[in-house]
Amino acid sequence: MIRLFADAGWGTRGQMTVELAVVTPVVIVMTLIVFNLMRYVVACAAFDQAALDCVVAHGVAPSGEQSERGAVEQVRRALSEALEDYGSCEVDVRAEGAGSSSQGETFALSPLLTRYVCTLTYHPWPLSVRMPGITYGAPFALTHERSLIVDRYRPGVVV
Repeated sequence: MIRLFADAGWGTRGQMTVELAVVTPVVIVMTLIVFNLMRYVVACAAFDQAALDCVVAHGVAPSGEQSERGAVEQVRRALSEALEDYGSCEVDVRAEGAGSSSQGETFALSPLLTRYVCTLTYHPWPLSVRMPGITYGAPFALTHERSLIVDRYRPGVVV
């Protein structure tokens, strides 16, 4: 009789180890998702403030060459420097004429207005996972856009 009870306990002896082996990868993946989501939210908050500041400071009256390309490059450079703490982020800036019509008409109501569109691209961490025989890379990147309309030739005019 004693031997019968002893044999019955052997079936559950490694149950906790098996459960831990199954649950640990799921917990690690969920932790990485939450970690990346929080970093993305913090990067977006910093980007929103820095984008407006950089466009007003450098896009309205750029130093040096007074061209649209020069202003866009100065805004992009200043925005990249402001977000250098976030290594997995890329910044892109483009300028569009805000007064032009979408139907292709040549008459613009306000030709001096320029829309700066700043785009943040966040790549999740880790970018790739390498194990023996398996290489996995993050298949996506999160993007966030911020735009502001300014008059490049009259400082202080922000729409």
